[in-house]
Amino acid sequence: MQSAVMTIALLLAALLAQASPSPAPAVQPGDPLPGDWIAVPDDELLVFTLANGRTVTLRLAPGQAPVHVANIRALARAHWWDAGTSVYRVQENYVAQWGDATEKKPLPTGIIANPPAEYDRAGASAVARLSKADPYSTWDGYSRDGWPLAGNATREWIPHCYGMVGVARDLAPSTGTGAELYTLIGHSPRGLDRNVAIVGRVVDGMDALSTLPRGTGDLGFYKDEGQRVPIVSARLVSDMPAAERPHFQYRETVSPRFAAWIKGRENRKNDFFTVPAGGVDICAALPPVRKTP
Repeated sequence: MQSAVMTIALLLAALLAQASPSPAPAVQPGDPLPGDWIAVPDDELLVFTLANGRTVTLRLAPGQAPVHVANIRALARAHWWDAGTSVYRVQENYVAQWGDATEKKPLPTGIIANPPAEYDRAGASAVARLSKADPYSTWDGYSRDGWPLAGNATREWIPHCYGMVGVARDLAPSTGTGAELYTLIGHSPRGLDRNVAIVGRVVDGMDALSTLPRGTGDLGFYKDEGQRVPIVSARLVSDMPAAERPHFQYRETVSPRFAAWIKGRENRKNDFFTVPAGGVDICAALPPVRKTP
């Protein structure tokens, strides 16, 4: 009888332990408040739907490359990517690239064939900075509207980090139209900074590109056309029915909480990290973006 009572008591204790909520994690100085999340404008979001059913959502950067982004918006509104285009190049530890693999599809009227070289811009507009620079710039930081930045005394640019979207181009003086795009799927090739127009960032569906089979042709191009992943459509979120629009938010970059977040990225302190680095690569501290809850 005593053994049965003990067994019941132990079972009850176990059930109570399971029912008891775990203590909430301690609030950290770098944790955001609800009001720290800012909506990404709908006309800065571009959704590509692939034939395999996956979608890839980009946030466009019109402030960095206004003419290239205007081309991209015009291409989307003309439904240029909706037929005869594909993901046709996937190079290991480098890029996934999409557009017209034949380079023969006519562009819509009004597309600027050779935009200005929007590889950097005048200024030093970062509202928050990392404590240390890197070999590619004299400072690294964050724009007010949630973009990573690198710069020097007179110029600034978005660095070539994982998930950033650039405009494929031929040799100079070509600057690319924006019809052929790529995203970085490997180690950040920062040597490309200031040599190619960065027009955005993949904010959702990155794995739909990064997990594709690698091309076996030169530079990762697919030798077999059957390997290409057709693009079904490309739509600006601002042009989609309101009920179908995905929404995203970026974290503000001017509060003491974001400054604390930077320090936390530069000096990781938890049960795993025993030696703080004292600094961080801008590509390892990209400003957070999330789907709107």
